[in-house]
Amino acid sequence: MTTNRLSDIDIAQKAELRPIQDIAAKLHIHDEELECYGFTKAKISLSLFDRLKDQKDGNVILVTSINPTPAGEGKSTVTVGLGQAFEKIGKKAIIAMREPSLGPTMGIKGGAAGGGYSQVLPMEEINLHFTGDFHAITSAHNALAAFIDNHIHHGNDLGIDARRVVWKRVLDLNDRALRQVVVGLGGPLNGYPREDGFDITVASEMMAILCLAEDLTDLKRRLASIVVAYNQEGHPVTVEALGYEGVLTLLLKDALKPNLVQTIEGTPALVHGGPFANIAHGCNSLIATKMAAKLADYVVTEAGFGADLGAEKFLHIKTRAGHFKPGAVVIVATVRALKMHGGMEKKQLQEENVHAVLDGIHNLEKHIETVQAFGLPYIVAVNRFITDTKEEIQAIENWCETHGHPVKVVNVWEEGGAGGVALAEELATLIETKQNTFTYLYQEEDSIEEKLSKVAKTVYGADGVNLTTKARKQLAAIEKNGWSHLPVCMAKTQYSLSDDPALVGRPKGFTITIRELTPSAGAGFIVALTGSILTMPGLPKKPAALEMDVLDDGQVTGLF
Repeated sequence: MTTNRLSDIDIAQKAELRPIQDIAAKLHIHDEELECYGFTKAKISLSLFDRLKDQKDGNVILVTSINPTPAGEGKSTVTVGLGQAFEKIGKKAIIAMREPSLGPTMGIKGGAAGGGYSQVLPMEEINLHFTGDFHAITSAHNALAAFIDNHIHHGNDLGIDARRVVWKRVLDLNDRALRQVVVGLGGPLNGYPREDGFDITVASEMMAILCLAEDLTDLKRRLASIVVAYNQEGHPVTVEALGYEGVLTLLLKDALKPNLVQTIEGTPALVHGGPFANIAHGCNSLIATKMAAKLADYVVTEAGFGADLGAEKFLHIKTRAGHFKPGAVVIVATVRALKMHGGMEKKQLQEENVHAVLDGIHNLEKHIETVQAFGLPYIVAVNRFITDTKEEIQAIENWCETHGHPVKVVNVWEEGGAGGVALAEELATLIETKQNTFTYLYQEEDSIEEKLSKVAKTVYGADGVNLTTKARKQLAAIEKNGWSHLPVCMAKTQYSLSDDPALVGRPKGFTITIRELTPSAGAGFIVALTGSILTMPGLPKKPAALEMDVLDDGQVTGLF
């Protein structure tokens, strides 16, 4: 198979999609469990869990990567291609992925539906409005913001300190102008003036809650636990105290159901939820992953960015919430990313440089060590790009073999599932034969500072953590309010193992500065903001949106 270098959207638009009922039939999903959204998309009823409660769970395979370049390393593409590859070797497989956010889709990164001949379809709809899940989360989040201001306006029975409302508003777009705003201007009829701000929807605690809830009851419980403000005495005010957990659950009840779509080759895919990995926990919904495990023998899922972000949070937060352990981990590496970690500039990456590959391979080494620390079987997947040379690829393979790390080269962008068959076969063997001693790097009873330190030292290779004065005050409040047992969710740059995006490769002799600690009591973790990470990104000088258009016949162009 050859692509003739067609764009991702060209390849997607030439593909023949099967009726979504046919995809559901492959999984033995009953008609009454399927809620169709047109010809190619559907939601699956949560009643399926009752029917399959005694069904043995399939193997969950986590796809992660080294620290990426700004353009990404094709982790989603490998995830899709690997799922297709399992089907090619006769295994029953499902892909479980996150939904893309409009912010990065229209910003710099582009969409997140895979690429080439390893895409989930319909990619245009998945990358845009899809089934409306993100709009539901945005609406529920902003409804809560309105309820809070309304409560203050009508007498403030809970004694909320208007200076300490911590529930911002959200929008699923990159808009730096909304990071800090003032609301309630214009006199008494318009509310109480106060400072506010916007986060991007995928950083919303409601997004995290949707992706960690086990069922509708758990969703409501988590929503009730959200801390929205503090009162005049400094005590937390929750959604339950306001009384709005019922209506918020109502707004999210349909969004909680996983979305079923298909790949170019007709492999089933559950695309559901999408918390950012450098801000939130970066994994698709727990419900979708657990449903996939009931429906197939192999579930291929991904966690955002490198193993220092998405994988660490998948293993410490998601598996804890879902009480499961993955069968194996795939660590995606690319020649171009290793060359950047080896000191090359982005504009030089098309030039062959084996020396830079080997200089940058220490970044891969650190991510391997992280997965080993969790006790999980793993394999390195070298995702081939058309600019890679034979010598560069060989250098990575030789290094892995010399150091005893299993490795396979994949070419799923160009060849689809066929380009990942060797990886799928190796993984099937690995899961059956390799000892799985999965363990957490920290325990729930560890202090928050101990948890932060263990992640920083073991996962990042840092000397430790440094809490700012503000973070220490917030830590004291977290301890006082009884949240110390919660896991930590590190908000950190994806481009470096450190909190400084300029420190590529495998930096040493650094500390991680924790500038803020904020409780997400409903989601069930403590967010630790490091470096200059932002919860509302901005757009680049030339956003990807400039290339997007729709023709007179409705055909989408410029989306990637």
